[in-house]
Amino acid sequence: MLKEERHQTILTHVELHNRVLLTDIAEILDVSIDTVRRDVKELDQESKLRKVHGGAISLGFTTNSARNNNIYALAQKTVIAEKAASLLKNGGVIFIDGGTTCLELVRIIPSDIQLTCFTLSLPVAMELNSKPNVEVIFIGGKIAKEAQMSIGASATDSLSEIKVDYSFIGTGYVDPAFGLTEFDWDIVQVKKAIIKASKKTVLLCISEKLNSQHRYKTCDIKAIDTMITELDSNADQLKLFRNYDVHLI
Repeated sequence: MLKEERHQTILTHVELHNRVLLTDIAEILDVSIDTVRRDVKELDQESKLRKVHGGAISLGFTTNSARNNNIYALAQKTVIAEKAASLLKNGGVIFIDGGTTCLELVRIIPSDIQLTCFTLSLPVAMELNSKPNVEVIFIGGKIAKEAQMSIGASATDSLSEIKVDYSFIGTGYVDPAFGLTEFDWDIVQVKKAIIKASKKTVLLCISEKLNSQHRYKTCDIKAIDTMITELDSNADQLKLFRNYDVHLI
């Protein structure tokens, strides 16, 4: 595989999952870790991603501006956000996860709707703070620098003391048989706590993540009440998910 092809594959996976491990990319490309490390270093120098210890993260995932041009699949994520916004009810108590799709939801929350919103995400909290009728409750803890969100025992303990009407969450990987998975153990622990704190859990997920999995399991697909993608709910790509008790939007 040519270097240009390797670079494009790396960028695609980084943008899709927000964060990737060098070991995973090496396996996908069937090349050495050293080769991937050099490729990632070059892409970082070209300002196409950000190199971090053991992996890489997308620029869209790290930019805190009100609107940046590095959001991968922005059109699809906007469709998902619009569908999710239709579930918001005046006076509702909700949780909104971190990640670029959830951030798109926050950006389109109507200014006149009254909500109480919990979050672990610093970018989400800052964007919510601009909404005049949204009470923002930030759940603190150790800050994961790459994900820009609270993790650890303090965060999970706080989540155990609340119950929200809806939680809107993202995931790195989702498969009908294996459920929701991530490569970060700490992120999995807080997501488990979010689901327990929710009367209903809504997964926001672009279709490119469907039928993918990683090493640490967040939950079975049946733990999710609603899954929202940019697809029509009758799309063939969702066929296997229709075998489970999950509402598709």
